[in-house]
Order: sequence, then structure tokens, then C-alpha cells
Amino acid sequence: MFERVISERLALGEVLDSVGAVPVDRLGEVDSLVSAVLADGFDAFAPRHTVVSADGAPLNVYAAGEGSETVLLVPACGMPAVLAESWMRFFARDRRVLTWESRGLFGASGPGKEQATHIGAQAADLFAVMDHHEVRNAHVIGLCGGAAIALVAAAEEPSRVRSLSLWHGAYGFGEDYPKTSHQHGLIELMTAAARSRTAAEAVHAAFCRVMLTSTPADVAHLVLYPYASAELLYRYCRLNLGITGTDVETYLGKVALPTLVVTSRDDDIAHPEGSQRVAAGLPRGQLRIEPHGDHISLFSADASLLCVAEEFMTRHRVPAS
Repeated sequence: MFERVISERLALGEVLDSVGAVPVDRLGEVDSLVSAVLADGFDAFAPRHTVVSADGAPLNVYAAGEGSETVLLVPACGMPAVLAESWMRFFARDRRVLTWESRGLFGASGPGKEQATHIGAQAADLFAVMDHHEVRNAHVIGLCGGAAIALVAAAEEPSRVRSLSLWHGAYGFGEDYPKTSHQHGLIELMTAAARSRTAAEAVHAAFCRVMLTSTPADVAHLVLYPYASAELLYRYCRLNLGITGTDVETYLGKVALPTLVVTSRDDDIAHPEGSQRVAAGLPRGQLRIEPHGDHISLFSADASLLCVAEEFMTRHRVPAS
């Protein structure tokens, strides 16, 4: 699967015939160009370090920027941090920005020790990241499945959240609720894969077929990470079901601060009604419906959307305690 993704992403076959050998006396220029690209890359911009969560789970954490305020990006479940690079670079202009990668997936080499996958453990990861960086409170932005995690964290420790915005959330409810065809198929496959590693191996190929046909080429090399092996798929599905299997309505009344909830009219990945129900159930929820977009296009958000997030956090922030 990944050989195909990388081949199509690079499209080198179309240019090989027109590229000649680099003269030996110009190899130094190639090295300089590579160094410049690396110096401006995500790894240099937001160095990775390890933070240990409350239950001992190691987390890959990324920090960038400086400022008196901190923005905490709660990532989409199972996605590499670099997928949210545009968000990080925007807010790191004048603030400190923190994010992390989902527990148990990145750097995993085998079955090893089972780690908690329920939403409470994932919300605790958020606070572990803040505590490590000695952040008392932060502007919290939840993306996709991270929106549900951010919501639960804000309900459990509201004093630590200066503003809250939830973007194209993948939420679970206690009763049956509208789902897109993508959600129906994905939840069905995830439920099967999460039963056991043997079950994950059995449905791995089906997952790959579904995701290869529905993932845009420009982000496929990142979005498809949790499907790279049956082991990663098993862990990913357990984490995701810990999110979508949680009834978020039990938390809504506990979040008293103004909360921006964003979806779109044509999101065919996470049904817009989920965000609408969340916004309606929050005491001070503010619903924003964009004409277009979903949680994949969200990662390459243009400046207008990022300014919406910034304007909301500036206008509705709770004073630092």
C-alpha cells in the first residue's frame, strides 16, 4: 500500500527521463539545498520530545513558538503531528503551541504492554502535555476525534481551558444518530478490527482498500499511517472506538465557557449533525457552519479559517488564573 502511495505522491516516473546526472562539482549545491529544506522543515520548527502520561504511556510531544499564551492543539486520533503543521505555524507567530501524537501508535514495535484506550486516558494525555510544559491553562483547539477529547478535558478541568473550539468533530452519542456512509463503514470495520489482533489482520486488507480510494493524494502519506500494519490498525481502532464509543452528551452541561463548534454543510466524513447536537447541548455553544470542508481538508486550512479560530480565542478567552 505505502509503496503505491509514495510512488503516486512523488510521481518520479514522469520526470526521470528529463533529469540528467548532477555534475560532481555541483553536489555541494545539492547538499546546501537539502540542508535549507531540512532547516525549514517540521522537525526543526517543532522538535519532538517524550512526555510520560499519568498511566505511564509515552507520548511524542511537539512544541513551537513563544509567548505569554499557549495554544494546545488536540490532534486527530492516529495522525502524525506534521499533519497539523499549518495550524502550528499560524499560532506560533506570537504564542507557544503544543501538540502530541496518539498514545501507543508512534514508535510502536510490537504487541508489548496494553495501554488504556478510553477517552479519559486520552484526555489525561492532554493534561500531561500541559503539566510537562508547566502550562496552567491554554487555548484548546480540538480537531476531528481530538474535538471529543478536548470536550471531555474541558468538562473535567474547566479552569485549565482559556478558550475552546471544536472543529469537524467525530462524536459519539448514547443513542443511534445520523452518520455518513463513510462513518457507517469505518465504524463497522473498526469494531471488527478492535476485537483482537487476529481480527485486525483479517480486515486489514479491506481497510487499506477503503482508505486508498477515499484519501486525497496530497495527504495520503500521512493520513494512512495507522493502516500501515495490522498491529497499528488494531491499536488505532481501539483508540478510535474509545472516542466514538463515548456519549459526549453527558459532558456538555459541564462546559460553561463559550465554545466554538465548526462543521460544514457537505462534510461527508463526520456527519454535520454531530457538531450541531454538541453546539446545541453546550450552555454557551456557538455553531459555525462552513459551506464546504471535512476533517481532511481541515488540516490544510486557509488563512480565513485560521483567523476564525484566532479571533474566537481572543474575544472569548477566560482570564489567566
